[in-house]
Order: sequence, then structure tokens, then C-alpha cells
Amino acid sequence: MPIERPTPERLRRIADGFGITLTDDALAEFGGLIDEGLASYETVDREWAARAPQAPARAWNRPSPDDNRLGAWAARAEITESAEGPLAGKRLAIKNNVAVAGLPMANGSKTLEGYIADEDATVVRRILQAGGTITGASVCEDLCFSGGSHTAASGPVRNPWSPEHSSGGSSSGSAVLVATGQVDMAVGGDQGGSVRMPASWSGIVGLKPTHGLVPYTGAFPIELTLDHLGPMALTVTDAALLLSVIAGADGLDPRQVGLPSARDYTEGLDEGVAGLRIGVVREGFGQPASEAEVDDTVRAATEHLAAAGAEIVDISVPEHRDLGMAVWSVIATDGAVWQMMHGNGYGMNYRGRYSPSAMRAYAAGRREHFGEVSPSVQYIALLGQYMIEHRDATSYAKAQNLAPVLRAAYDRALTQVDLLCLPTTPMRATRLPAADAPLREHVHRAVDMLGNTAPFDTSGHPAISVPAGVVDGLPVGMMLVGNQFDEPTVLRAARAFERAVGGFPGAPEQG
Repeated sequence: MPIERPTPERLRRIADGFGITLTDDALAEFGGLIDEGLASYETVDREWAARAPQAPARAWNRPSPDDNRLGAWAARAEITESAEGPLAGKRLAIKNNVAVAGLPMANGSKTLEGYIADEDATVVRRILQAGGTITGASVCEDLCFSGGSHTAASGPVRNPWSPEHSSGGSSSGSAVLVATGQVDMAVGGDQGGSVRMPASWSGIVGLKPTHGLVPYTGAFPIELTLDHLGPMALTVTDAALLLSVIAGADGLDPRQVGLPSARDYTEGLDEGVAGLRIGVVREGFGQPASEAEVDDTVRAATEHLAAAGAEIVDISVPEHRDLGMAVWSVIATDGAVWQMMHGNGYGMNYRGRYSPSAMRAYAAGRREHFGEVSPSVQYIALLGQYMIEHRDATSYAKAQNLAPVLRAAYDRALTQVDLLCLPTTPMRATRLPAADAPLREHVHRAVDMLGNTAPFDTSGHPAISVPAGVVDGLPVGMMLVGNQFDEPTVLRAARAFERAVGGFPGAPEQG
């Protein structure tokens, strides 16, 4: 289809926006040049149309409220492609910002309502090839901009330990479906803690792998340097098994640099922690948002690792508190606004697999429905756009230049110890805000829990959350952090803790 040619009036508006003054003659000449230039765009349109993926016919349905009492399902399905493989017999949920071809991918938002994914994400394809059964898409928070579970367009996702509390976000539905045993495993996404925070508050295992280890291809991005996908499960063994399937280069994701060889992450899982040195990060405790009960529970949990043979020492990483959240916040805010608002989610200037259909659907939805997105998304949009305009995006540049400083601080600490340990979230699950709660409460309930998780999205280190205990009926998570691409040690220590405490309890609410 021919591309509509710009009118002289539209070209003049564009020129004015760039500070270009055009005479009428120049405007006419540029119009002719642009007409010639559009031929290449029409060729690309034609050639892509001949090659564009076509969504398969996969049956799905939206569960009734009676079958979705905690609000965790976005869509139900039953997709199996192989009866054999390491995931044979395993049932999985996929976070609803990850493409499952033929199923809706709303990303928790009005802006993508009605969009049907046209090709499987790499992790989805690998799961199906490994014999897994995908039983549906799990609800996530509005455009994934929340650590709480109150922002999804479909309504709140309720904590299975206490339904009036948050389940954590943004992989809220994935955590709840695993915690309640409706699935064996789930895929979550993590840009500021969105695998680990809901794992902590819902009482399951959640692993953010090293940045790039799991291909992000086919998942709706937020910011390329922060984007991660990772496994969520009831047990460390299942998390390691799922990681074994979904990790590794796919040749399509620019986040994947310097990856190790493919491996089975369940190997050596039960070797224990004898001889390992684990550093309890002082700055991860006693934060302004910290609850003493959470700090005490995590410190007590390390005693089980000590009893299993690990050496537990205190360690200080001042940059964790001094730089961690500030650097992450600027990258996440300005970077996300540039990529998601100006770049329609995918942005530009990198080699990789894009989704033109998702970009087009999101752009149209953003223009029509952005006024309906959650206050936390609106807050990010307002702050990020202001600073991009006010500082010409130089704050983002400064933050990215400081990211290696933060990374190096953790690397130095990890020359003294094998793993770092700290609370996953500084507090237990907070109560879901009322629908008519003040805007400030809505936003704070989306971001107040990020202090320990977000810095490791900036640094890229692998980090796992495991249930450390239950206080007054709500789970507490302990986070273990390792060297880049040293997932085996992270998983081995998590498994040793799991064995030491006799396994992790399932959630009491099973609906």
C-alpha cells in the first residue's frame, strides 16, 4: 500500500520543530525529495508483508472470576508441542509481556488491550520444544512499572497468603500461580526486581539471571540495559531446570554478550555450601523502609547456611545504598520514557528481532488510552520526559557512566566472598491500596520495595530470592547474589538452604 505523502503544511511543522526555516520553493523541493525517499519505505513494507509471522490458531479463554479468585490469570490455554523433553509433564504460565503466538499480550495495560501476539518469544519456543505445557498467560502490572500488584488494567492480583495484601510485582500473576500450585513453573520479567519481589511476597523461588543469559527476544521491553527474563518455581530444582531450558544465545537479542556455554543448571545442585563464604551486606538492612522483623528473619536464615557448612561474614558495600537506587532510577526513568514512549516499546539503534505488530498496537493504544494507565506509569512518564527535555538526556548518560562503578563495587565484594546475602525486599507484603486511595499512595506502593533488588538489574549480577520464613502470616524473602554468570553457585546455595529448612511451604490460599 502506498505511503501517504506529507502535505506542505505538515512538512513545515516538522521543519519548524527542528528550527529549520524553509522558503516555499525549498519546501516544494524537499517534498519532491521525500517522495523519492519513500520508495525505500514502500519496498520494506512490501517485503516485510511477505515474510511477517502469522499467529497460529491456538485456543484460549478468559477465566471467570470464580476460576480466577486471586486475579492471576490473563488468559487460559493448553499448548503442548512435544511429549518428550526435560519439561515433559510440567505446566507453565508465561508473564503477559512475553509473546505466546495466538494469545493476547496485554502487558497488564489498556494500551495493548486486544493485541494478539503473532510469534512465540524465544523462551516460549524453547519451553514447548522441551516438552513443557503452557497453560496460559499470567497477569502482570501495567506496562510492568510496579513492584506492587495493584496496577494491572484487569484489577489487583491478590496475595495467596493474605488476599488483602499485595502479591508483589510486576510478575504478580506468575508468582501467585506458582505459589498456589496452579502451575509448576512460570516465566517472569525483571527490570527492577519484578521476578524477585513477587517471589519474596508470595513465598516462592524467583531467579533473575545474569543480564543477557536468557534471551529477551519476544518480550515487551522497558529498557535494554535493565531487561531480564527469569524462572519462578516452588523449588530451587525446578527453577534450575527451567533456567537450563531457556538460557543461552538465540542470535537475536543484543543484550546477549559474552555468554558461557550452554549447561544443565541442575548439575551439582546438591553439592552443598561447605567452604563457601557468604557476605551479609550491611547496607541491605536497616533501610528507611526496612521492617525489623524482615531483617531479623533473613539474618536468622543465614544460620541455616552456616549450619550447612558456609562461612557467614558481614560485609559492607556502601555503593549499594549510596548509588544503587539513584543510578537505577535515572536509567529506568529516562531510558524507559525514551524507549517506551518515543520508541513505541522497542526503540531503535540495535540489531535484533523487533515486533512491528506490537509496536503498532502499542503506539495506537498509547495515543488512545495513555490517560488510563496507572499512576505509577504516569509518574515515570512525567518525570522522565521532563528530565529528557530539561537536561537533554544527559542525566541518563551520567547514570549509565556510573553503572560500571556500581558493578565494580559488587565485583570487589565478590572477590572477598562467594555470594552476597540481603533481604529481597525490606518489608513484607503491603496492603493493596483502595481504589480511591490518594495518588501518592498508589505510586509509593509501586516503588517503595525496590531498594535491594533494583541495583542488581543495573549491575547485571545473578540474584535469587528464596523464602526465608513467615512472619505474622506473610512470607519474607532472602536474596543471594553471585558473580556474573555464576548461576551454579547461586542455585547451589539456594538449594542448600532449601534442604536445610526442609523445603518451602506452599501458600494457604489455593484459588
